[in-house]
Amino acid sequence: MILQNVTSTNSTPHNQLFYFNYINITNTLSVSIHFEVCPFNLSLGYLFIYKFDQTPLLNSSINLIDGWTLSCPSNLTNESIYKYFINNQQTSEYQSLIFGLRELSLIEINEFCSNSSYTNLPITDERFNFTSNYELCIYTSGCYYLDSNTNWKPDGLIVSTFSFVKENSSHLIKTKVGPLTNHYETECFATHLTTFADGFIVLPSPINWSYVFANADFMRNKTIYLTVISVSVIYIILMIYARYNDKKDIEKLGVTPLSDNMMSDQYFYEILVFTGRRANAGTKSKVQFILSGTNDETDVRTFSDCHRKIFQRGGIDAFIMTVPKSLGLFNYIRIWHDNTGQGSSASWFLKYIIVRDLQTMENFHFISQQWFAVEKDDGLIERVLSVANEIEKRNFSYVLSKKAYQTISDSHLWFSIFSRPPSNTFTRVQRCSCCFVLLFTSMLLNIMYYDLSVEAKSSNKTEGNSLSIGPLHITPQQIGIGIMVELLSLIPSLLIVQFFRRIRTRQQISPIYQTLYSIKPLVQVSRNVNVIKKKRIIIRFPWWCLFIAYTLSFLMIAVSILFIIARGIEFGDLKTQKWLTSVLTGFFSSILLTQPIKIVCSAIFFAYFLRNSNEDEETNEYIDDNKIDLNNNEDYVHSIEYDSLCNSQSGKLMNRLNENELADARQYRLKEIQMWSIIREFFIYLTFLTLICIIAYSNCEYNSFLQVHHLRKYFFNSKQISYDYTEISTIDECWNWLENSFVSNLRAQQWYNGETPRNMNGYINDKSNRIIGWSTMRQLRIKSNLCSDQRIISICNNDYSLFNEEKHSFQPGWINQTSTELEYSSSILKAFKYTTSDKLDTYIYIGQYETYSGGGYIYEFRGRLSDLKSNLSKLHQLGWIDDKTRAIFIQLTLYNPNVQLFTSVTFLVEFLSTGSISPTARFEPLNFYVFTSVLQLACTICYMFFIIYFMIIEIRLLFKLKLNYFRQFRSLIELGIIICSLGSVVVYIWRFQEFKRISRLFKETNGYVYINLQLAVYVNDLLTFFLGFCCFFGTIKFVHLFRFNQRISLFTETLRYAGKELVSFSMMFAIVFMSFLSLFYLLFVSKIWSCSSLLSSAQMLFEMTLMKFDASELIGADAIIGPLCFSTFILLVVFVCLSMFISIINDSFRCARENQVEDQDILSFMLNKLLNWIRMKALSRSQITEKQDSRMRAQYFHPIENFPDRIDQLLEAISRLYISQQADLLRLEKAGV
Repeated sequence: MILQNVTSTNSTPHNQLFYFNYINITNTLSVSIHFEVCPFNLSLGYLFIYKFDQTPLLNSSINLIDGWTLSCPSNLTNESIYKYFINNQQTSEYQSLIFGLRELSLIEINEFCSNSSYTNLPITDERFNFTSNYELCIYTSGCYYLDSNTNWKPDGLIVSTFSFVKENSSHLIKTKVGPLTNHYETECFATHLTTFADGFIVLPSPINWSYVFANADFMRNKTIYLTVISVSVIYIILMIYARYNDKKDIEKLGVTPLSDNMMSDQYFYEILVFTGRRANAGTKSKVQFILSGTNDETDVRTFSDCHRKIFQRGGIDAFIMTVPKSLGLFNYIRIWHDNTGQGSSASWFLKYIIVRDLQTMENFHFISQQWFAVEKDDGLIERVLSVANEIEKRNFSYVLSKKAYQTISDSHLWFSIFSRPPSNTFTRVQRCSCCFVLLFTSMLLNIMYYDLSVEAKSSNKTEGNSLSIGPLHITPQQIGIGIMVELLSLIPSLLIVQFFRRIRTRQQISPIYQTLYSIKPLVQVSRNVNVIKKKRIIIRFPWWCLFIAYTLSFLMIAVSILFIIARGIEFGDLKTQKWLTSVLTGFFSSILLTQPIKIVCSAIFFAYFLRNSNEDEETNEYIDDNKIDLNNNEDYVHSIEYDSLCNSQSGKLMNRLNENELADARQYRLKEIQMWSIIREFFIYLTFLTLICIIAYSNCEYNSFLQVHHLRKYFFNSKQISYDYTEISTIDECWNWLENSFVSNLRAQQWYNGETPRNMNGYINDKSNRIIGWSTMRQLRIKSNLCSDQRIISICNNDYSLFNEEKHSFQPGWINQTSTELEYSSSILKAFKYTTSDKLDTYIYIGQYETYSGGGYIYEFRGRLSDLKSNLSKLHQLGWIDDKTRAIFIQLTLYNPNVQLFTSVTFLVEFLSTGSISPTARFEPLNFYVFTSVLQLACTICYMFFIIYFMIIEIRLLFKLKLNYFRQFRSLIELGIIICSLGSVVVYIWRFQEFKRISRLFKETNGYVYINLQLAVYVNDLLTFFLGFCCFFGTIKFVHLFRFNQRISLFTETLRYAGKELVSFSMMFAIVFMSFLSLFYLLFVSKIWSCSSLLSSAQMLFEMTLMKFDASELIGADAIIGPLCFSTFILLVVFVCLSMFISIINDSFRCARENQVEDQDILSFMLNKLLNWIRMKALSRSQITEKQDSRMRAQYFHPIENFPDRIDQLLEAISRLYISQQADLLRLEKAGV
């Protein structure tokens, strides 16, 4: 299907016999032409004529056409479309087609459409105008086969469709009727047996390079250029980041000899320490351990490295430990730290430790998976870890945590750029290049197949061979496109990844053996080759293949960018934006949803079914029996200081904390955590409250008040007393205001200098606001009922109610006759016909005295100003407003283009059964522009993330506290924020849909149809309600954030103490207050306006309580009872009850102050921390003394207590000296000296 461009041949589009259009059908192959007309008014019919290569002419004297068809309303399809078709046999000999279209008159529709066997043309010489818009779609299609000379031919192939076109000779063209010819596919009928084929592999359409080069300017294709530039800049930034972190990773590698190793020790162990990846898992404290085996145990040994940081988050640290002899099979390791790190750097999360005997190459696992922290879990910083057996090493949780971490940090390409294991030879730079190769190839294939995928999805409804699974429709084309895109994007990236992974690096001697040689340079370090297991042979490429891999990556990226830009230029900027949206959606869903789910599932599968404790890739990267070389970019950083043989290990100095020190450290750390928690909570909530205020206040238009103030003055006309809307008290005054003030303001009249306003059609007389459609006046009436006492009058008119509303239709003058001798206009007749709320699109309205339905008797202010005044005068004469009238609504919608505000105006005149009239008005400004700035959009998005964050927190608290959650005042505030926020989201979507409907209606009709904004006003008010309460609850929550302030704490404690007493006394106060409310209402209901209703009486009593009431009204109502009631109320309520409230609060305040918990340490702690950070507070003398004492206690050892250790060290030194001398003698004997 190919859409065709159509050129109008009319110089003046109106007042002609036909509306002509020109189509160019020049083509080497014949095509069929399809016409589709979608009328806006489905009751209209059309006459369609055409002629090839010249303009068709049709009137009473000329009949120069090649074909015609008549479209009647009864011929409409299910899609409300008229379809015309000219097949390829008719168009094969022509170069162009001109067709004409005109609208049928009502007489022609009745004459020609009622007879289905018509053969004559509806010919007329009268000019016409289109009374309604229509949409026209024209496309071509064709059927061809490939002959023996590989040329496409249309011979013997006919395109079929539903409809047909009549020839001028009044006989039908005999075409096959095929049900499958549409926008997306063509059904062909053949008269010969040629070979047909259907393709499963769908190829993209070729690129029109001439068009690309001719339209490659930046301004016309900003989206595709900015997309490519942005992605390329991100690629460069990530490459810089990756290279920087690759260098940092090199510093983390290597094997560190323990600082307390002895030169005379001849047995070596490699120790691998795995630190977890949890938040604050790394430590800066000094870590020490004791390793115990069946033969012996070590002294206290210390992990340290003066050249680099160790035990960082997610790090793997390797150490070489020397001992005098083999420790045998290990039993346990006792490990601890001294908690000397600052803040969160004191705690440590240890995953596990692997110790390898470098003589036997045997590995021993010590599994921890626990915190060494005073504030976490059980608060211990010293643990004993036993050697893990095979069952423990195959434990599901242990294997799952290792496998998940390994998969996320290594297998997920995008995540691994940031979490790549330092020991892995697949560097971050290489991973970054592979990621962008995958990204650019995916973008290329997506944009190349974008048109085909859209067509395949759109043709699902018409596919006969599609597979339907519920709402899903799958076609072979979609499957083929999906397979091609996945394969072509996956295979290159997969090959590049494997290429990078299998490239060997330039190597030197291994860090382990360099360390061993540096420790024992004169002793040959032997390896037991018998214990080396046979490994799987892996194909490796030489190191120089790295340049080939990078070249291939850059070439693939460059080629992808070239074709992406070319196809984007072909698409155009608007279509490219749609493509970019689909690409970004698929990209982020793949990274954040699809791949993490795949990783988790694969980790669970391998952990559950393939728990091989010997296959640990994370460990094997450090423990490689065959790796004896050092990478080219690595250096030796450790050297051994040759100390005296008498220097023994200092590991006997155990920096352990006793119970008191551990408790003090825990208390101090908990205060630190609480301090940071308060600071974090404060700033998070301050940001959240700022977002709420920005969203809420941006929803209020600045010009709203000015617009409403202007319209009130304009319509109320309060300067002229005789036309003042607010002073209407009789029916005649109401008519006077309508006829002389309101209706004159509905039309733009002459300027002050007498000139006629131009381009002011539809504007009201202020020349600033335009009426959308027209204004309506709606009346609600009541039924006549018999009076209960008929001695005076038989018919009574009661107050209005929804059940007492009159819903019958009448003749003018409220006559029940079916016909009348006088003729009235349609607007007058309609004013006496009842119209339901569904037809009017109106809703229930709450007035000052009653609640009114949405139906009624409607008069529409349509036409010229003189006609409006004449109709109002006629309605006045006919008594349209009478004693049964209970409400008159005047509703109109205004649009002010200067401030882009819609205003819903509602005038309500309530006619009470007492005879009085109460006029009210409501002006509701609305702004249909949802996001007026980027800041508002960004704040809304951030606000949604905050709501999700708070919901997660509150759900966790609810499960933790259960029913006690609802007993906390803070919880109720949080629930109020969440409920109002979610409600505002729902109402916001509702308002958006309503505004979208109104905007679409306004666009389709250009504002020439009545649009009722009543529902939009209600929805907007509901949104304002939710946003207002969000701000209210958010501001109240600040009381909880300042709970550590002494004044705020005292205030909340006072309320807590006084809560029960206040509730109890409030019940008594309510009884007293209700008694006075009844008294004042019953005594003065007919004498004082403030007592005319219970609500207004309650308002008056509250004003009296605040001593803000003028007692002269009560004295004027009754000189004795008025002052008496007033004095009694003041005495009992103001002097007694309010004093009791104050007494309860004073007593509770005293109790709260006496029993206040001195919990202000956190504030002083925070203040001291702040002063220390900004160097404004020096340590006191006592603090300095305490620090010195603690340092001395940590380093001081009593001489008597250390005497046995000193003797042991002396004997050990003598033994080592003897062993060293024996070794030297043995070496001299072998040398023949």
